Amino acid sequence: MTSGTLRAMMIVGVAAAVVSVAACKQNAANTADNSAAAAASDANAAMASANAASNASAMAANAAANDASASAPMNAASNGQ
Repeated sequence: MTSGTLRAMMIVGVAAAVVSVAACKQNAANTADNSAAAAASDANAAMASANAASNASAMAANAAANDASASAPMNAASNGQ
């Protein structure tokens, strides 16, 4: 799975979570406190998404660096000399 695919999946997941949070909050009275709480919740969800994307890209970069620095396997016919 590529990092682009993972990123797209995370974005879709966060969007679904934001819609779910918004749908749950429709029944509450629309006061300033509720609006502020909803905004803070949405900001936290967006921050979590950004952190997850950052972590995923860091893991992908680390894996790529590890793959690039790995030595090639020894030839099966070789005795290591």
